[in-house]
Amino acid sequence: MEPRPGRLLELEATRPHMEPKASCPTAAPLVERKFHVLVGVTGSVAALKSPLLVSKLLDIPGLEVAVVTTERAKHFYSPQDIPVTLYSDADEWEMWKSRSDPVLHIDLRRWADLLLVAPLDANTLGKVASGICDNLLTCVIRAWDRSKPLLFCPAMNTAMWEHPITAQQVDQLKAFGYVEIPCVAKKLVCGDEGECLARLIAHGRRRGSALGSHLSSVPGLLRP
Repeated sequence: MEPRPGRLLELEATRPHMEPKASCPTAAPLVERKFHVLVGVTGSVAALKSPLLVSKLLDIPGLEVAVVTTERAKHFYSPQDIPVTLYSDADEWEMWKSRSDPVLHIDLRRWADLLLVAPLDANTLGKVASGICDNLLTCVIRAWDRSKPLLFCPAMNTAMWEHPITAQQVDQLKAFGYVEIPCVAKKLVCGDEGECLARLIAHGRRRGSALGSHLSSVPGLLRP
């Protein structure tokens, strides 16, 4: 597990870039800032793919990735298999002891350039559509700067997906300005034919995909 940067996330996001003085010709060139992707993982069985998703994102030059997980999502993968800093509810409460301490969900929303919630389970979909923010991830989403992209990938059993309220909730997220990465049909772990996270894994780097279209607009990313 990597050390948790805590307040450093906020400082990195807000610190002004200092130009080298003209009188110092030997000054080292400034290091180009990486594009920060925050991945949110919720309690869908599709969270099994989270280590693979993060690894694929890290294959893209110029990206820096961090992960926020719900507690139930941890049931489907081992946190040790996530190769970047992983945050959960306990981190928020452990960091804040007094008024001057950092608020993690605010630091994370400042640090991130893009939020990718994949998978988005039915429970968290309902919470976000209703404005409920009772864990670290939903607090990040509620506080999200809507001038930055937020992409979500619904993943649930077919019977849950086909419930009429699901379409209403997905439409509500779109009304907030968030971008849906649509599901694809495949055989689910329970044996049903249904929807899952595979589309994101297979197509995340393509320019025509929702994620690819956002990343391709960042200088230096997704170049062949």
